[in-house]
Amino acid sequence: MELRKVVKINEERCDGCGLCVPNCAEGALRIVDGKAKLVSDVYCDGLGACLGHCPRGAIAIEEREAKPFDEAVAKAHVEDENTVERVGPSTQVQTFSRAAQVPGAPRESALRQWPVHLRLVSVDAPFLKGSDLLITSDCVPFALPDLHGSFMRNRVVLFGCPKFDDARGYADKLGEVLRRNDVKGITVVHMEVPCCHGLDWIVKKALETSGKRIPVSRHVVTVKGTMKEAQG
Repeated sequence: MELRKVVKINEERCDGCGLCVPNCAEGALRIVDGKAKLVSDVYCDGLGACLGHCPRGAIAIEEREAKPFDEAVAKAHVEDENTVERVGPSTQVQTFSRAAQVPGAPRESALRQWPVHLRLVSVDAPFLKGSDLLITSDCVPFALPDLHGSFMRNRVVLFGCPKFDDARGYADKLGEVLRRNDVKGITVVHMEVPCCHGLDWIVKKALETSGKRIPVSRHVVTVKGTMKEAQG
């Protein structure tokens, strides 16, 4: 341990927008449960490149006892980080209005908000209030031709991969989303492959931790892009 400068997050000010994350070249920051977190002291060089990218002024530099910054370890950490989490699109919260679809006109997106990845969405995002949620795995849009027309319209979309991502972390965060927001209903759409059924577990655990009773409808998509009756 040594006395040095490291990042400090004010959780009361942080709204989980995620704008600081891609601006930390060492991968020292991550959004966890809707708040920015310092992953490890060894990843933080203390230079503060992330400071100017926080719209709420929730990031500061403090001097304290910390493990030494390790550039080699930080570089290896960045290389291992999930691409969507580290260098994905801007996570600035946005809500879209959609005009009624005209018969015969080109189909338009039914997406109503941004961001959509469960890892990036703030638990206090305004579009969550009183919403109907669509919880889906990230393979579904590639298999289901009419996801927008059949499921996305008038719903807030949250997606993730229960196999490659942190399922427990997803369950905890979704539970907090349900606890803080008056969610009206949950629609779960996932692939038929076994690993995708972890999405059902995530939603079940989230409901348990939130203490809420919210209606859930489940839908399963085959690898050929057709709908299959959900079991259980």
